[in-house]
Amino acid sequence: QVQLVESGGGLVQTGGSLRLSCAASVRSFSAYCMGWFRQAPGKEREFVAAIGRRRDTHYADFVKGRFTISRDNAKNTVYLEMNSLKTEDRAVYHCASTYRLTDITHTSLYEYDNWGQGTQLTVAS
Repeated sequence: QVQLVESGGGLVQTGGSLRLSCAASVRSFSAYCMGWFRQAPGKEREFVAAIGRRRDTHYADFVKGRFTISRDNAKNTVYLEMNSLKTEDRAVYHCASTYRLTDITHTSLYEYDNWGQGTQLTVAS
């Protein structure tokens, strides 16, 4: 069982930046694909970004060029660097892990097995 703990959320102004972190408690972190999803009030959880075992990355169209996902296997941590934030980015951001996924362009949340509790991002205009 993988335990995931997100941190780094908060309140930022439109156009601002923030970095989210997700620490994983698992022995073979490098063997997992990691993803970030978000859920805004009244909306379904949606895919944001994913990073594979070889550090290949995949993004939702609405964050391309603004968000960057990365991982530090030595620290068992995945990051989401968010720039040029918009009010519509406001959501609870969850990280997720999967051992069985081989193609990170598969963005369904059902591809992921373990989830963190989430961290809130609020963007003020």
